[in-house]
Amino acid sequence: MIDFYQIRSPLSQITEEKMHRFIRSLSDELGEELQKVSLEQYLADDFALLYVASGGSEGYFLEVFEQLRGRHCYILTSGESNSLAASMEILSFLRKHGESGEILHGDIGEIAGKIRALRGAHRAMAALKGKKIGCIGAPSDWLIASDYCAEAMMKKLQLGFVSIPIEELLAEIAKESYDSDEYTELFRRQAFDKAEIEKALYVYGALCRLVEKYDLCGVTVRCFDLLDTVHTTGCLGLSILNARGIYGGCEGDVPALLSMAVLGSITNEPLFLCNPSRFDTKEGYAVFAHCTIPVTMLKSFCLNTHFESGIGVAVQGTFEEGDCTIFKCEGDLSRFHAQEGKIEDVPWSDMLCRTQIKVRLDDFSYFLTKPINNHHIICRGKHAAEAEAFFRLLEK
Repeated sequence: MIDFYQIRSPLSQITEEKMHRFIRSLSDELGEELQKVSLEQYLADDFALLYVASGGSEGYFLEVFEQLRGRHCYILTSGESNSLAASMEILSFLRKHGESGEILHGDIGEIAGKIRALRGAHRAMAALKGKKIGCIGAPSDWLIASDYCAEAMMKKLQLGFVSIPIEELLAEIAKESYDSDEYTELFRRQAFDKAEIEKALYVYGALCRLVEKYDLCGVTVRCFDLLDTVHTTGCLGLSILNARGIYGGCEGDVPALLSMAVLGSITNEPLFLCNPSRFDTKEGYAVFAHCTIPVTMLKSFCLNTHFESGIGVAVQGTFEEGDCTIFKCEGDLSRFHAQEGKIEDVPWSDMLCRTQIKVRLDDFSYFLTKPINNHHIICRGKHAAEAEAFFRLLEK
């Protein structure tokens, strides 16, 4: 249910039936009821609409203006009875008095799309507030451009950051224990070296205990340090964390983990942290690959070794075809990229990380001229509008 506060001139010729018809049509398009509320309820709601139902409403807006100070106004207009003209006057007044707002106008489908994106952005912001992400060990040495700013995360998102020594993870792995769940049992049933699966699940258990200890919603690990110390990788453990809705990143890449937290909060979809591996700009597709895919994104999978080292356990999965969104943001939230594409079948290659995804794209200019580092995040569905709305909120 989405709340709206209505203002209109009593001199307007628009009838209650016409106003209700517009609201009903918009509710039907959204698949969710729009609810008329009092001014007090409107002000108490973090995301609600200001419905300017007719021309001549400007004076009535002035009566409530002082109570709206500091609030970004989403001004809904029907396009009838001079509603748009009044909305433009009101928005101009807001801007001249140092306040902000925007007009939601267009056909019903367009307005509904904007409302969905804005509501998703507000919900994502609320979901991240007060949460924490962590990095176990330092970022990997090759992440030379993957800077991050814990202060910016806290200031813009109220998202905390915790740095955890790699020695803590190694001490937990040495306990050789984990709690069984549906995913550990799923992996234990796979046709793969059972001793290697157990060793990988010890890493999972260790990650779970650190996530609980530091109360984290996501964690990234300097995972290549595990190759020489415990002779396995974090791939399987991170895959399970991601399947459970705990953001799990590799190589100590904090901007990638932050991107997972943002995109996951916006979409509530499982996420694939991956590398762009190959672009075919002539044919219009990109191949992305990595070893930590959550099985909740896949139509089928098997187990394999970690690509670079040839040891440990990684998930090799295949995808259903369909829409997807590619996303990445800077570690100080100063810039982001969100691009939609279509997942297609891809022949598997033993020269790439174990899970590989082919995405049909219309444009490659971002990747080839101004990329945000190497790792990117992919989820199912079209979510670029929500990501754009989220970052507009950061500017307010």
